Amino acid sequence: MKNTVFIGLIAATAIAVAGGAVYARGGHHGAPIDFETLDSNSDGQITKEEMQARGAARMASADTDGDGFLTQEELEAAGAERARAFASRMIERLDTNADGKLSAEEMQKPDRAERAERRFDRVDTDGNGTISEAEFDAARANMKGHRKGRAPAE
Repeated sequence: MKNTVFIGLIAATAIAVAGGAVYARGGHHGAPIDFETLDSNSDGQITKEEMQARGAARMASADTDGDGFLTQEELEAAGAERARAFASRMIERLDTNADGKLSAEEMQKPDRAERAERRFDRVDTDGNGTISEAEFDAARANMKGHRKGRAPAE
């Protein structure tokens, strides 16, 4: 029993420390979290312990049977809840005619088409209006470099 609790606390601590920046940005797919929520003692500072407590709380919330472990079912349930919350926020934010549904027009951000065209033009390095396999592969390698924090591939 002690080992189970200890392992659970270590896992929660690792999640909290490794995911601290993600939590501050709003989690991978979650709602943005504000400073006041993380600063649980309201002293104007966020400590490692407060981050760890946040991670432990998330772990405890997902660990519905309280055994200190997350099963596939518990992870799926937690993911489904986050997906429901995300969908609700999307409809609330984008449903301009308040019919409870999102049309293609409502989903389209005003500048999205312009941004997509600029991205296409950046990948179309020879400017011929099409993307070759070589241009596609170069763009993908460039993105992998950005994701890993390395300089982009040439």
